[in-house]
Amino acid sequence: MGDLTSNAGSGGLSPFGSNSLGVFQGGKNGLSQPFGQTIFLFETHIAGTSYVENIAEIEPSLKVDDLLTFVREPQNKRDELAILVRDALKRKLGYVPRRDNPVFARLMDAGKRLFGKIRKVERVNNWLKIEIGVYLDD
Repeated sequence: MGDLTSNAGSGGLSPFGSNSLGVFQGGKNGLSQPFGQTIFLFETHIAGTSYVENIAEIEPSLKVDDLLTFVREPQNKRDELAILVRDALKRKLGYVPRRDNPVFARLMDAGKRLFGKIRKVERVNNWLKIEIGVYLDD
């Protein structure tokens, strides 16, 4: 939980973008937010990869440190707190595991920007296990 990184100077991890000065673009009301930071929240895996139709074609392109976007699915019939995980090309990879998503879903519903970063990709029998870090862009 001590993995705190700043966007300042490096562009940070955020898929939401910052300029070369580390100023976050697109903050509340479209205003820039100086001193934005990226905060590591949690490590988990992507659930449901076995149910993604084209996962075998996507797998070779997945690399450690790839950024992932999260999309809330409040209308999901299986879980009203569902969070869809997509790669940079907006391809569905699966979901944040149900046991992990209540706090993250509520943060996203409150307007917080969460995203993921691939930490490890491995085959475990017929399952593509994708370990990810969950980050808050504040």
